[in-house]
Amino acid sequence: MCTTCGCSGDGATFEGENHAHPHGAHHHHDHDHAHPHEHEHEHDHPHPHDGAHDNGSLDYGSGPARSHAPGLSQARMVEIERNILSKNDSYAAANRARFAQNGNLALNLLAGPGAGKTTLLVETLKTLAGTIACSVIEGDQQTSNDAERIRATGTPAIQVNTGKGCHLDAHMVGHAAEHLGVSMGGILFIENVGNLVCPAAFDLGEKRRVTLLSVTEGDDKPLKYPDIFEKADMVLLTKTDLLPYLDVDVAALESNVRRIAPAARILHVSTRNGQGMAQWLDWLKDERRALLDGLAAQAQARADMLRAAE
Repeated sequence: MCTTCGCSGDGATFEGENHAHPHGAHHHHDHDHAHPHEHEHEHDHPHPHDGAHDNGSLDYGSGPARSHAPGLSQARMVEIERNILSKNDSYAAANRARFAQNGNLALNLLAGPGAGKTTLLVETLKTLAGTIACSVIEGDQQTSNDAERIRATGTPAIQVNTGKGCHLDAHMVGHAAEHLGVSMGGILFIENVGNLVCPAAFDLGEKRRVTLLSVTEGDDKPLKYPDIFEKADMVLLTKTDLLPYLDVDVAALESNVRRIAPAARILHVSTRNGQGMAQWLDWLKDERRALLDGLAAQAQARADMLRAAE
């Protein structure tokens, strides 16, 4: 994975609410979700609090050194990887607690480049506008193109540019959520960097994980890249309007998904002809309703316990 693949999170930045940090220079934040800032990663890139970029966005620098570290034994690299994932998991737990406290349905959207994540989000947000408050964290190595497409729908969005990094991590998401501001009871979509490998390893604190696979990518991808599918709650087979023009065995594709993720729900989706969009939207609403009902039941149980103690 990326602890040894050569990628790096050095130079990662994220926007403030107005496309860049409003103060034009870095400052320390007051975090309402607990996570340590000593950054005990095994890495030698600049600390995220060491400076600011010329464009006013924050110097993030999150993520471990991800190089083939000459001289390190395999055992040492495994140890480093475990330490990195353990640190990420602590940030993810803090994010998850914060999202639950706010009643946010947080979704981690994963896919390779070009599978249609942003297009799906745009169409989804247009439909949900005025009914459910939504917000989006966009992850890409460079540009704010996707965040701008999301904001054009009227939905709040913040862009995280990971620089050389190939995925979002929980620390990035926690900071981005603070700057973005997520409505109570709303849906937070986290569009991960387009990559079928590294994003799978990093828990972001999401409630549900959604993996998209374009039918143009071939029916063997779940077997070639199993990790991205293994923990998926929903698998969306996108661009199905192109099937008449492709030599793709859809039954084999679904079978391969089932081999890796037997519990995942599979939907065929096309934003061009609308196939599967109603089912996708129903799933989102059902997941949000179940989350809010569960939180309400917990609150009621606590209230009953406190009354019984009087």
